[in-house]
Amino acid sequence: MKKNFYLYLVGLLIAGLLLPLCSAGAAAEKRDDGDRIIFGSIGEASNLIPYLTSDSASHEIADMLYVAPLRFSANLEPEPWAAESWTQEDEGRVLRFTLRKGIRWEDGEELTAEDVAFTYRLVIDPATASPYADDFLQIKEFRVLDRYTFEVRYEKFFARAVSTWMNPILPRHLLEGKNIRTVPFARKPVGAGPYRLKSWESGSRIVLEASPTYFMGRPHISEVVYRVIPDTATTFLEARAGRLDLMNLTPEQYLLQTSGPQWEKEFAKYRYLGSVYVFLGFNMQHPFFQDKRVRRAISCAINRDEIVKMVLMGQGVPAFGPYKPGTWAYHSGLKPVAQDLARARALLAEAGFVDHDGDGILDRDGKPLAFTILTNQGNEQRILAATVIQYQLKAVGIDVRIRTVEWAAFIHEFVNKGRFDTVMLGWTITQDPDIYAVWHSSQAHDGGLNFTRFVNAELDSLLVRARSTPDRQERTQLYRRIQELLDEEQPYCFLFVPYSLPIVQRRFHGIKPALAGIMYNFEDWWVPAREQRYRLTE
Repeated sequence: MKKNFYLYLVGLLIAGLLLPLCSAGAAAEKRDDGDRIIFGSIGEASNLIPYLTSDSASHEIADMLYVAPLRFSANLEPEPWAAESWTQEDEGRVLRFTLRKGIRWEDGEELTAEDVAFTYRLVIDPATASPYADDFLQIKEFRVLDRYTFEVRYEKFFARAVSTWMNPILPRHLLEGKNIRTVPFARKPVGAGPYRLKSWESGSRIVLEASPTYFMGRPHISEVVYRVIPDTATTFLEARAGRLDLMNLTPEQYLLQTSGPQWEKEFAKYRYLGSVYVFLGFNMQHPFFQDKRVRRAISCAINRDEIVKMVLMGQGVPAFGPYKPGTWAYHSGLKPVAQDLARARALLAEAGFVDHDGDGILDRDGKPLAFTILTNQGNEQRILAATVIQYQLKAVGIDVRIRTVEWAAFIHEFVNKGRFDTVMLGWTITQDPDIYAVWHSSQAHDGGLNFTRFVNAELDSLLVRARSTPDRQERTQLYRRIQELLDEEQPYCFLFVPYSLPIVQRRFHGIKPALAGIMYNFEDWWVPAREQRYRLTE
């Protein structure tokens, strides 16, 4: 769930944790064009206007279609993309960008500063109801200086100002004056990125083709295919059969099912600590979870080490908050909540839950302490984690049920509308530690990213202060307190940070693992002509 899917999948990795197990490059060879790459996606994209959706399936594809003024480099440093140059002035409160000349939308129109201005106005328009509006609302003044230059001014320093301009530019000439919520553009987008939409078969596949007009040069791989596959087990079978070229392995697949000469001949494997944490989130409007003691008791009843061992086969680390171990915002003085069944029972008793009828389930005012964990179909890791938690909570008298829902309905009908008791999901860990959009009370509404509706005045104040101070040391202290507060309140049971375990078919060359993972330079991947599997008509 993020603005830039690949950025959301990666973050600041702990030095030395990026471990390419096999080489997949051949730098000395001529880079041939052609072939296609096939990905498997559990969820289908819902909307290819990236400011209207938060699901990763949509953003992964949108990132191929559009460009932004800036992007992250291999080492997660900001670098120009659609911008030719950019500057920061007045202690970071003024940013000025000059776009490259000659960038073309796929219909031939030139991309200019007016497109950026239109995108800015569109995102902040209340009618758009974008979950990403907040970053743009921090701008005090937006000025177009000439056809290719624009300037933005902030009232005060805003920590996410630079990353705000890593969001995609939309075409003014096609969308101005249209109802962005109903426009056909959502399924027939026109971008200026490395790829363009070729076809979309609902429930089956989305096909992208390399753009011959992309300003940085036509990508070497001619087609990108996203196949909608409902579960990870089927995805693995398809990869093994040679019908997928890249997938993220489960720990079991990584450790036990992808060894031996044939796998080593066909695929290259990689392993690094992922930039995502998995959590169990409480609906704060549920009467049980309005009591902090109940939330804390549930967290105390969960054995995170056991989950990492059983669900991840050790391929991950327990979590206590929203940051990756080793990054500058991470609170090294905190630890994941340890399992303490006696403490859990005591907290529940304080909250009034007792087994009055002797059925093994605690109850209060005649209502059993029972709730449902909602998660998405096809994600076996989350389903298994929910099953382990179900077993662990039964030991303290809590009755847990598990429900899975197809991805699009899961997000739009349940998560976005707050229709759940608890939800098991993952958030990506972004390069900047600002988590205002997920935790501030202003985002606690239908369609907002604070879908658990957690509201805390101190947290609101800390989030605002942390994003508006340029001093790294001061920000570090503010984020330490934010993590302490989340640990005290337990609006989420933070569970674990998994290792990312991608596997890539060996015919793809140009893969260069870095702090940003492996997908950051996808435009440079290529397949030698002699190894290409698909002959495509250009």
